[in-house]
Amino acid sequence: MTDLRIAVAGGTGLVGRKTVAMLERAGHEVVVLARSRGVDLTTGKGLDAALAGVNAVVDVTNAPASDAASTLAFFEAEARQLRAAETRAGVGHHVVLSILGVDRVGGNAHYAGKRRQEELVEAGEPPSTILRAAQFFEFAEMVVSWTRRDGVATIPPLLLQPIAALDVAVTLSEIAVAAPQGRAQDLAGPEPQDLVDMTRRMLAARGETLDLIPSWQAGPFGVELAGDVLLPGPGARLAPTTFDAWLTRVPAR
Repeated sequence: MTDLRIAVAGGTGLVGRKTVAMLERAGHEVVVLARSRGVDLTTGKGLDAALAGVNAVVDVTNAPASDAASTLAFFEAEARQLRAAETRAGVGHHVVLSILGVDRVGGNAHYAGKRRQEELVEAGEPPSTILRAAQFFEFAEMVVSWTRRDGVATIPPLLLQPIAALDVAVTLSEIAVAAPQGRAQDLAGPEPQDLVDMTRRMLAARGETLDLIPSWQAGPFGVELAGDVLLPGPGARLAPTTFDAWLTRVPAR
């Protein structure tokens, strides 16, 4: 396969860093699109220069804001600026990481922003591939950081089929060098998990003690996420890494 020049928007984040590493390991030249590299995706600053000679763009950006209006504004501005710059640069493939079940959840601000991002990606050029992936294994620790107070954390009793961030990066790196697919298969981990139990096991692996209270009042997650809303359908691609295997690599604190 001919080595390509591939840009990764959000390439300094959790999945972004791993995607960059996978692409570089395969021999491709990678351009990281991030403010720390002089590129502002919401204003377009630095985009034209960064995308010169780029064959494909992988977008794994995340919104810094939490309220619905700001999140929608971020994803809309980012998608419009990136797509316009890609067209000017002659980029041939746009890949975006979205969320499994994003079309089934109404009230969550982040999900609303991702749906708008998907709409803009599908409506424009260049040709695109949208990959909807399940929550990462790190999600349990993220929820704890949002709700932890005085030795207690409130955790929503979500049913998930979470995935290792590295497995997502592997899939994105494969998609980026292939022909555009439109909608790729949904991507999830190998087995369902209860978020409360995941959190308990994650804390144990880190050697931490924390009381957990299951509640739908935890963060931005309401009862509309109960049941199998966040689980993959029968046609999903299942990644190999189990949560138990991932836990063996979690450093103690």
